[in-house]
Amino acid sequence: MAAPLQMLDTMLIDSPVQTEPDFSRERELMARGARLVAGVDEAGRGPLAGPVVVSAVVLDPTSIPDGLDDSKRLDEENREMLFERVMATALGVAVVVAPPSVILERNIRGATLWAMARAACSLPVVPDRVLVDGRDVPMGLPCDGVAVIGGDGLSVSIAAASIVAKVTRDRMCRIMDCDAPHFGFAGHKGYSTPQHLTALTQHGPCRHHREAFAPVAEAWARLRGELVA
Repeated sequence: MAAPLQMLDTMLIDSPVQTEPDFSRERELMARGARLVAGVDEAGRGPLAGPVVVSAVVLDPTSIPDGLDDSKRLDEENREMLFERVMATALGVAVVVAPPSVILERNIRGATLWAMARAACSLPVVPDRVLVDGRDVPMGLPCDGVAVIGGDGLSVSIAAASIVAKVTRDRMCRIMDCDAPHFGFAGHKGYSTPQHLTALTQHGPCRHHREAFAPVAEAWARLRGELVA
């Protein structure tokens, strides 16, 4: 007798070593009654500036783009190509942005989980199961969720979501760069590179920075005269 859906959580988290993501977890869930399985992932938890971007993707099992992988293992050209293929073939794609104001209000973990739940609920199709990259399953999903550690390297659905989130965020960083060109957001994407830290010291934070992150908070304190440079 097939195992019920709720018994698969531990089985999916405790996954064998893989060299590339596949559709096996999704097929396991579908064999046990899930009709649609979504993958959810984020981009931009670590930077000092810009939003956290989350995507949820439901792939068409009959039309999965070749080459899907963790977005960090792909170069920009391949990410852009796969982004277009996912958008053209997936049964559903949703993107939710948590801006610096939400990150300040909820903290980075809370903002990420908030955006994950909203992305899954914003899909144009309702999934029966959600595979979430990481250790946490957010509250407020439209169905049961499974946390998959390292999921963007294990599940093609999560990998597809990681690509959509990464490409979307990179495009937003290019827009941020037009708004505040002295920070170089188009290049470092808001991460704490030497160039970014130097610009932060010279110019002070801008509206794209995350106020509670230590280097940004220190820059604000210097501007207020609370710290000696």
